[in-house]
Amino acid sequence: MSGAGGTAVASVSSAPPEQEEGVTWWYRWLCRLSGVLGAVSCAISGLFTCITVHPLNIAAGVWMIMNAFVLLLCEAPFCCQFIEFANMVAAKVDQLRSWQKAVFYCGMAVVPIVISLTLTTLLGNAIAFATGVLYGLSALGKKGDAISYARIQQQKQQADEEKLTDTLEGEL
Repeated sequence: MSGAGGTAVASVSSAPPEQEEGVTWWYRWLCRLSGVLGAVSCAISGLFTCITVHPLNIAAGVWMIMNAFVLLLCEAPFCCQFIEFANMVAAKVDQLRSWQKAVFYCGMAVVPIVISLTLTTLLGNAIAFATGVLYGLSALGKKGDAISYARIQQQKQQADEEKLTDTLEGEL
């Protein structure tokens, strides 16, 4: 890209998304790496699935190859430098929330399995589905520590006791 459009995309993609503030840097890289590995797995398995006479297997294989392209486009746009809109798509995907990415990636991985349930489609889409699961886990957030959990439980218990006391006093 040239001019101001290229710099605008670069500035959008360099800022970390708001929802991933609680996610560590290594977990973000783990999600990206699993996305790239899922793309490679989908592409190879998609090619093997297409080598058949059965039309549903061919459709599942083509879908898997498209999944591989979309995963690479979203998670590693530097692999698609020859495509002009790759950085723009990657910037838009980076703005999505983690649960949206999880639903998108898991949905993409399930479709070929529904079309043709074979070992090749199961194993080929497993890593792509795992990428969606990792993004889903990041959407849940960090696990709380025991002290803050105990404090919340104590506050709830005190509030319940106060409500019970107020109702008993109101009945008398």
